Amino acid sequence: MPGTPEHKPDLTLLAFDFGHRRIGVAVGQRVTASASPLGAAANTDDGPDWRRIERWIEEWQPDLLLVGMPYHADGSRSDMSADVDAFVAALGRFGLPVATVDERYTSLEGRAVLRDARAAGRRGRIRKETVDAAAAVLIAERWLNDHGQ
Repeated sequence: MPGTPEHKPDLTLLAFDFGHRRIGVAVGQRVTASASPLGAAANTDDGPDWRRIERWIEEWQPDLLLVGMPYHADGSRSDMSADVDAFVAALGRFGLPVATVDERYTSLEGRAVLRDARAAGRRGRIRKETVDAAAAVLIAERWLNDHGQ
């Protein structure tokens, strides 16, 4: 019908905030246009904790895997971009579509959100894993804002 908004099918995604020590993970859904933190998977010299990532994929059955791509403030690729590219390629093992989204400042924003919640008495100590998962929430929400409803 002309003039009616296009309906987009429900979609569940897992968002990843890649780091050399930890990978923050969040689940997002188009139907609610929101995301929630799941935690962080270790990333060691042996590589990511693929078993933990696989468990999240089995639990949430996402339609899309979303990875934050680090850029410098001027929009150029960061030194970490090649490592993120390798992680994106490795996620192909799950047979799901993988997309990237600009993650500039998500770790800083995530830390600020958590710091505000702590100051308001809504949470206790802020751990690094919590910051990584909060950054993954912001990555998911950026994508949902651009591709949602």
